[in-house]
Amino acid sequence: MIRLVFSLLVATAVLNCGGQTIHNPSAILKETGRSPQVHLKAMELLDTSVGLADSDYQELMHRILWTPGYTNDARMAALTRLWLVDREGTIRTIRQRLPRLNNWTWLLELCTWIAEEDVKELHEALISSWASTTIFVKTDNERPECIALKRMYTDADIATLVFDSMLAQKKSWKQGYRTRCWELLHRLGQRDKLIALLAETSFESDDMFFLDLQKAKLDLGIVPLCREEILWIRELAKPEYDSFWQEAIGALNKLDSERRAHVEIRDIPVAVSLARHGKEDAFTRSVPTMVRGISDATANQKHYSETEGGGAYDPQSEMLRSYQEEITWGDAAAIEIALAALDVPQVRAHLFDYATRDNVDESTEYGGVIALDKQGRFEILEFEPKVRHHDLRFNASQDMFDAAYTALFHFHFHAQKFRNGDHAGPGLGDKNYATNTRANCLVFTFVDKNTMNVDYYRHGNVVIDLGVIKR
Repeated sequence: MIRLVFSLLVATAVLNCGGQTIHNPSAILKETGRSPQVHLKAMELLDTSVGLADSDYQELMHRILWTPGYTNDARMAALTRLWLVDREGTIRTIRQRLPRLNNWTWLLELCTWIAEEDVKELHEALISSWASTTIFVKTDNERPECIALKRMYTDADIATLVFDSMLAQKKSWKQGYRTRCWELLHRLGQRDKLIALLAETSFESDDMFFLDLQKAKLDLGIVPLCREEILWIRELAKPEYDSFWQEAIGALNKLDSERRAHVEIRDIPVAVSLARHGKEDAFTRSVPTMVRGISDATANQKHYSETEGGGAYDPQSEMLRSYQEEITWGDAAAIEIALAALDVPQVRAHLFDYATRDNVDESTEYGGVIALDKQGRFEILEFEPKVRHHDLRFNASQDMFDAAYTALFHFHFHAQKFRNGDHAGPGLGDKNYATNTRANCLVFTFVDKNTMNVDYYRHGNVVIDLGVIKR
């Protein structure tokens, strides 16, 4: 009888926190938002009543490691218990969840724990997490993942560790990891080493990730910088794009070696367009000469600039002359092509028709791509968003990205009202889009019912007002 009473007391222990009684510790552990004292006491009760070997109890603790709403004290208590009885399962959970953690304080504690326990099996998870950018530290060397790796691999160069780890993962489902390593190595100043890798290495026949990147390096002289550029170049490397790829080789070969050294993926459709239209001089003219021509073409235009919502408040920041040192050959050629396209009456008519439909639809912004058809003519491809948030946001669909691989420009409208000049130009979200995609972008903004302002923008916060077009 005494033993029965004792067991009941254990199962319904009274906590020293407001007199709360735990009748079901498993249910308590499932509840997020509880104080650490409550969760810790629930674990103590389950330690006694079911034991750490219980699979349901272990599953609850695995959940605590990554589910939002638990305190770090509760997480660490769960981690300590799991490490005693289920090391392989613990490593598996952390490997899957660490790269996606958005709780900075827990990330700090978890990385410290990994280093103290010397869990080298988690080096990929640390690298993958490290590859994601953060605002919480100023330099990559201050990242907790980097600190943990340095503590575990005291004799190794960490950049070399990342490099070797990237090369070792050849399985197709590891390509996302390789991409994150590639981006991280660029942040660590290893671009020259990556270029040398593509120039000098004989990759195995099934290593399509590196074979595609090597093909881009050897055929086009282009080495991608980031995830979107890797996806872009690997798409173009597919057999169905072979004709376009061969056109790109021929077009880029018209550039001298110095200009070729600075060509980006976004410049490929531009070069192909110039070759299709017989614009041979555009491959050899100096950038200052091209810029003067653009300046002359837009000199008498009226310009509008974003004054609200995080845009550029200084109109000078969108003027061509503000970017004399930053404009590349690709920028100048793209802007010349944009001006030529917008001079085509059918192109303008299509843009105004599409923008007017956007003005009527208050659920989203509209957008698409400007491309070349099979005859080399400019064409507007419409891609209304499949996901609609509100009238101040454009969500590019995957169909649009598929069409954009060979297209000249991504574009969207600011058409919420016909007198929308205060929002003429890309906002912060638009600039982030250009930075992430590294595409050439255009935004068209109504300033009255028959007039739209046009801005060219791309990564690096380069925004150039091209003036206006008329209906």
